[in-house]
Amino acid sequence: MAKSVLLEVITPSKLFYKDKVEMVIVRTLTGEEGFMADHTWACKLLDIGVMWIKEEGSNEFKAASIAGGYIDVKENFVIYTDAAEWVEEIDIERASKRKATVEKWLESHNETNTGADELARAQVSLLKQISRMNLAENGARRKR
Repeated sequence: MAKSVLLEVITPSKLFYKDKVEMVIVRTLTGEEGFMADHTWACKLLDIGVMWIKEEGSNEFKAASIAGGYIDVKENFVIYTDAAEWVEEIDIERASKRKATVEKWLESHNETNTGADELARAQVSLLKQISRMNLAENGARRKR
């Protein structure tokens, strides 16, 4: 059995996850990166995407959609993110409707009639919905 480390995933509204894991894989701004016990200290910005967790003693990974943030890797791992959702909790219909709403809004707005911040928020919202839908539709298929 591989060595484990305590992982905490914290959102503004709750402690989303806290348990011992053998590995966590997240999408950083430069691509997917995996972290295991005894990893060198690191603090990495996270992109919108899927977080894969291999719990202590398990042969499979759990998957959750996360909304960016950062991971702090020390003797324990802490992920701070604006939102996190397990694959089985994702409402594909709601995500699809939200995606359509944002796409329609983006079609009628541009930098000349909308502020850059507002456009950026809409684009982030669109990426979140796409990530959630992809995870829910494709399921959690990562095995070791």
